[in-house]
Amino acid sequence: MKADDLARRRSSAGGPAPSSAPAQTSRDEGFATDDAGYRALFEQHFGSIVRLARLLGADDPEDIAQEAFVRLHRRHLHEPAAALAYVRRTTANLTTSRLRHLKVVRRTPGDASRDHASAEDAALAAERVDHLLTAVQRLPRRQRQALILRYWMDLPVAEVADALDVPLGTAKSDISRAQRALAARLEDLA
Repeated sequence: MKADDLARRRSSAGGPAPSSAPAQTSRDEGFATDDAGYRALFEQHFGSIVRLARLLGADDPEDIAQEAFVRLHRRHLHEPAAALAYVRRTTANLTTSRLRHLKVVRRTPGDASRDHASAEDAALAAERVDHLLTAVQRLPRRQRQALILRYWMDLPVAEVADALDVPLGTAKSDISRAQRALAARLEDLA
């Protein structure tokens, strides 16, 4: 549907349909329900959202990512730029809720049954990664989320703040505190 047709439909109907309307009647209302735009966003970012959920400790990162995209689809966002931030924030919130609800012991990304007997360097590297991930897991939740979003997901600080739904200064402070705590913990392990 073209933008002119959409504008005419909205003006003749008196604006967008209320949120209580059935999902089928609001299929033409905005980016999130535009099939091509939604599909492109999903295909481009699903992998990174799964990685985000995994790094945040989800025991089922694919399910978390799928649920975040389903909620985006229901949300009817009109701004493509806001859609990705919404999916990231939803992923962080779903992961936190799921971990709290299920009281699941956090698992590290990857398989714990790695076999490094044949390469001493690989075993030492894996041990350092394990120490790092253990230290990251012991950070307070918001500091851990800020650190992962900033350095593993390589997001600018402003997007970290948006994803965590906190002010920019709070995001900077959380990242800084997480770095100091992580450095201290890794120094203790060395």
